[in-house]
Amino acid sequence: MRIVIGEDSALFREGLARLLDDAGHEVVGRAGDAVSLLTVVAETSPDLAVIDIRMPPDHTDDGARAARQLRTSYPSLGIVLLSQHVETRHSVELVSTGGFGYLLKDRVLDVDQFLDALARVAAGGSALDPEVVGRLLGRADRLAALTPREKEVLALMAEGCTNAGVGRRLWLNERTVETHVASIMSKLGLYSNAEHNRRVLAVLAYLGQN
Repeated sequence: MRIVIGEDSALFREGLARLLDDAGHEVVGRAGDAVSLLTVVAETSPDLAVIDIRMPPDHTDDGARAARQLRTSYPSLGIVLLSQHVETRHSVELVSTGGFGYLLKDRVLDVDQFLDALARVAAGGSALDPEVVGRLLGRADRLAALTPREKEVLALMAEGCTNAGVGRRLWLNERTVETHVASIMSKLGLYSNAEHNRRVLAVLAYLGQN
């Protein structure tokens, strides 16, 4: 997998590059600011971009804004926001596009799981930290229509769990999970497509915009 890293901390950037190299991936570009990131991606055509939220020049949400530009220019590019901060303004739009992940640096505790998350995003899937999921879900008043169990199911879906995975986490059989998913979609006015594994991304995007 060809990867570009957008990170202003030289130590973290080089450490991540070494980790990815050791795992057999090719780091084709590095950028220490949002402007350079856009240029590097254009020049290298990577499969995945790993981007910090707060980067120069403004040190605010430059990385997230760059990620939105990259999604517009390169729809198939996998994008992972890897940050210490939770940003919802731009990530809500990105979450609905697929091929997107949002992980918090301090909560990445297992290297293999981290690498699996990157591979999943590069393949068009999702990888969302539960804290990020909670922040996105917390913005939506219409979640009040969901039962506590349905909220648990929705949060696990947003983490990337399949129905079977949700069942294992909550000790439910898969048919029961399917019933909860159907109820969630109905209450939120959304339609579930069984062939679309990123159904929860549409849910989160819808919630974040209302």
